[in-house]
Amino acid sequence: MTGEVSGSGSWVLGALLLLPLVGAAVVTGLRRDDRVAKLAALGFSVAEFALGIVSWVLFQADGARLQQYFSFDWIPAFGVHLSFGVDGIAVVMIAVIGLLVPLVIGAGWTEKLPEGRTAGGFFALILLEQALTVGVFAATDVFLFYVLFEIMLIPMYFLIGSFGGARRQYAAVKFFLYSFLGGLIMLASVIALYSMSVDELGTGTFEWADLVRVASDAPLSTQVWLWFGFFIAFAVKAPLVPLHTWLPDATAEAPIGVAVLLVGILDKVGTFGFLRYLLPLFPAASDTLAPLVLVLAVAGVVYGSLLAVGQTDMKRFVAYVSIAHFGFIALGIFAFSTQSLTGSVTYMVNHSIATGMLILVIGMVIARGGSTRIADYGGMAKLTPLLGGMFLIAGLSTLSLPGTNSFVSEFLVLIGSYPKAPVYTIIATVGMIFAALYVLWLYQRVMQGPLRGAALTGGAAAEQVAGGGSVATATQTETKKILDLSSREKWVLAPMLVLVVGLGIYPKPVLATVEPTVAATMCAAGQADPVQSAERQCQ
Repeated sequence: MTGEVSGSGSWVLGALLLLPLVGAAVVTGLRRDDRVAKLAALGFSVAEFALGIVSWVLFQADGARLQQYFSFDWIPAFGVHLSFGVDGIAVVMIAVIGLLVPLVIGAGWTEKLPEGRTAGGFFALILLEQALTVGVFAATDVFLFYVLFEIMLIPMYFLIGSFGGARRQYAAVKFFLYSFLGGLIMLASVIALYSMSVDELGTGTFEWADLVRVASDAPLSTQVWLWFGFFIAFAVKAPLVPLHTWLPDATAEAPIGVAVLLVGILDKVGTFGFLRYLLPLFPAASDTLAPLVLVLAVAGVVYGSLLAVGQTDMKRFVAYVSIAHFGFIALGIFAFSTQSLTGSVTYMVNHSIATGMLILVIGMVIARGGSTRIADYGGMAKLTPLLGGMFLIAGLSTLSLPGTNSFVSEFLVLIGSYPKAPVYTIIATVGMIFAALYVLWLYQRVMQGPLRGAALTGGAAAEQVAGGGSVATATQTETKKILDLSSREKWVLAPMLVLVVGLGIYPKPVLATVEPTVAATMCAAGQADPVQSAERQCQ
């Protein structure tokens, strides 16, 4: 096997890909001892997060588009390589998943698993999913990207189908079929790109940089049908209306930690695909079909906001609010301005943090009340003030309150999208306002008002946490404790709290990393803004 390595950080990226795979194998071998398996999984995930930060520090935002690059022959007869590298968007998203996985492991430390399932098996699948997701963000061979795009469905299928709720099998199969079939449609476009490279270059290749040169010069009619092959796969993953219906079911049935990965990371693969593949590969088609995407994006914002208010389940509520957020991200991408694209990319990061925090908090509420039904709660902040405060902060971040991390992202999307698509932007803004109001309604319903339902009776899982007070039940004289945040839960939420506030005050680390990649994407798509500085000129 021959290979190529360029960039001093290539060893870091290689380690980022291999470490969770090794961790998954080790944790699987420890599955008979749950405590040791949990500690091993946590150790590997923390080490992966540290490597993600090292990769980010080594990344030079003003350097080459793809860095820490390495490539080895895989199927040389067809020009397929194990090629990996990171740009400004990928390196940040890899760091985000590196943050979320140890928090998910910590949050699931005391989670009761279905009969016959082990913590080792559960956390091994999470580490495997992490490895594959890092590979998807870092792959620079389009065929390799497709393979990882499909294989990453397998651990998630088992995480939902083996460890989820009562309807877990239905939700897992629906999730798998939607994403797998979308990927098969993309495969047709990938094969067509390879055929075009043979005609144009004299030799077949799947390398992203080579295919950008080949596909971007293709006639509009050719670009359009190739564009749809990629778009459908990414629109399912994002998800955009009307290809979204798998998400509420999967989120509702998945364990809390898996729901965090679904909404916080897996869905971002779709919007990442828009940026890495659709715009540079098919610039003319992206420009021609942008109005279609804007319609779907705005429909998603409105639809997700309206459907959220009718939900009776907290996890499904978050799923529909997230559908509105994904529509907003797509709006910023296809409004084609540097500001709107930068806003969408940072929104991807901040949505992972804010919504991940909200889902984790909801999981802590469910652990105390034993129910996901909104109507089963009320007044819990009286008994769990710290949990109530975290719920409020997470909610304020999801509605992009100034001073929280999501505000800058939403502001950039709005000011960047309005000049290009004013009507769509206004409609989307109204939809986002309703989504924000519904999040506040959820907080009010669960945490404020008189004590009722689960806040009175506690829940089957209440004894699993520590601290807090007690209250007499409505129908019994004995008391049931509703407990405030344990030390473990505080440690899980603390990094999220720091980022919600820290990135709200000082977003420069993320902005400075992603802006050059956004500018390069705009140039590749033929959509560059008027020149603002020498650094912004397309080469």
